[in-house]
Amino acid sequence: MSLTLCSEALSGCSGCEMSLLNAGGPSLSLFDRFDILHMPILMDHKYFEVGGGTPEIHIPKARLGLISGGLRNEQQLRIAEKMRRQCDTILAFGTCAAYGGIPAMMNLFEDEDLFRRYYRTAEGTDAAPNPLQVIPPFLERTFALDEKIAVDFIVPGCPPHPDLITSALESILEGKSPQLPLVSVCDSCPTKREGKGSVQRIRRFVKNARYQPDKPISEMRCLLDQGFLCMGPVTLAGCGGMNAGPPRCIEARVPCRGCQGPVRKGGNQLMDMLNALVSNGIDTKNLPDRLSLLRFSGAHGRLNRRSV
Repeated sequence: MSLTLCSEALSGCSGCEMSLLNAGGPSLSLFDRFDILHMPILMDHKYFEVGGGTPEIHIPKARLGLISGGLRNEQQLRIAEKMRRQCDTILAFGTCAAYGGIPAMMNLFEDEDLFRRYYRTAEGTDAAPNPLQVIPPFLERTFALDEKIAVDFIVPGCPPHPDLITSALESILEGKSPQLPLVSVCDSCPTKREGKGSVQRIRRFVKNARYQPDKPISEMRCLLDQGFLCMGPVTLAGCGGMNAGPPRCIEARVPCRGCQGPVRKGGNQLMDMLNALVSNGIDTKNLPDRLSLLRFSGAHGRLNRRSV
């Protein structure tokens, strides 16, 4: 028997949906077992019933609601609330939905500052008035889903690895709770650790790590040991897939950026990373922008205008 599904993409980039498609055969066979009732990214859907009176968002009832993206404006909040009422189970799909993601970095700025930058002062932009009549009103900040509605499960990642997505959907089809890795990126990283690094100042991201390109990454020294700001110690594993593949950033020989979100529920990647740097002998006073450590997890009040 198929499971009814509604899906919504809110304040995000559609990368999560692209990752689902990148699962290829497994995702196609999975969707044979779902009855998709609502998925605007694949099919046109009119949110409002035709007729007079107060517009009411129309989303059909379903067993599973899949929501990517956080909440930045009032319409997105109304859609999320409607999804919660209409769906038995809600899955927060991707880091934007789970932790705010990149859009939550807007929480550092006043709305007027954002409008001024995007519509008047950005390079190559012809000055224009604020589009207040054609876009929904902003909320006071970017929220993760669970700040406004009850969320049953999350699958983090920017975007989530296709394995994590298909594994979560298979678990839900079988009536089970999706399982995420319980370890950090460091715990799944094959690079060589040599203890406290000799570098006491953080090396810029644009500088190349030391490694032999013809050798496997298991022979490369840990990037944190080399002085790079690698978020591996404070970031949930899983970006390499369910079969414990190497972390995707590390596989490309660049530091982890933290896109899977914190290792533990309620974890603070900023504070945990500062502790990791200190324990590795790195002076955090020369860290140019500490708030960048929350680039993927700035919801839940972690990034705000008072932080600047």
